[in-house]
Order: sequence, then structure tokens, then C-alpha cells
Amino acid sequence: MMKRVTVYTDGSCKGNPGPGGYGVVLRYTAEDGQTYEKELSAGYRLTTNNRMEILAAVIALEALKVPCEVDLYSDSQYLVNAMNEGWVDKWKRLGWYRDAKRREKAKNVDLWQRLENAAARHQVRYTWVKGHAENAFNNRCDELAQTVASDPDHLQEDPEYSSQET
Repeated sequence: MMKRVTVYTDGSCKGNPGPGGYGVVLRYTAEDGQTYEKELSAGYRLTTNNRMEILAAVIALEALKVPCEVDLYSDSQYLVNAMNEGWVDKWKRLGWYRDAKRREKAKNVDLWQRLENAAARHQVRYTWVKGHAENAFNNRCDELAQTVASDPDHLQEDPEYSSQET
């Protein structure tokens, strides 16, 4: 039987593009009732909000050491809809283009591919939550993301970010 993990994610960007970061809270309750919690975050010099939203989900799933049932909560409708409504599958089928006429390339392909790989070994349910509302864990993710995005001494480069508008 797979472990069930609850994941909260958020991304932040000060300017778009601009300095940004992600925040993640992973929660697991063991059979004995003990709850374990882990927080993850990192900031980037130049990125976009959408990249940080996707990267937060990637990092959360990559952090899980064994296959799990995952309830992933995000305030990004872009992320949740892309996964739940099959947008990523469609873009992939179309050679990573957003439309059948191949006029518009899909954005953040590197992160969508990484998310697909990270999610493949888990059973993931993506759920949208309203941002900056009453969900304490989503608010904590926002706080983590905002904090790292505001720390110029610890920002790293987003290796895949280019001048593309995302």
C-alpha cells in the first residue's frame, strides 16, 4: 500500500519576469498518527511566476523517495488545469505546440517534462486552492516563496529561463 502525502505548493515572482521563488510544504501522517512535515524553497534571479508554480510541484514530487498517493494543492489554475484537463498531454501530442496549426509553442516545456517524469511514479491528484485565503499551508508556501524571492544574496540562476514570455 502506498503512503499518502499531502503537498502544498506556491510560486512567487517580483516582476514577471523578475526575481522569484517557490515554496513547498510536504505532510505525511504515519500509521501511528505521527505527522511529519518538510518545507522546501529556493529563489531565482530571473524567472516568471508560472515557472515557479510549476517548479514547486516538480520539487515536491521529486522529494518523495518512494511512490506515493499525492494530494497536491496549488493556487495556480495554470498548473492544476494543465494537469487535470490534459493540456500538457495535448501539447506533447502536438510536439509541444499549443495549437494544431503549430503557430504557438508551448511555454515552460522543460518544466512540464520534468513534472511528467516526477509524477509518473506517483498517483497525483491536483487540486486548486484560492491563494492568499484561509488555507494555512498555502499561505506558508507563499511566505516561503516570497522570502526566498526577496533574498538577493541567495538567488540562483534559472538554467532554462530565456527571454521567452511565460
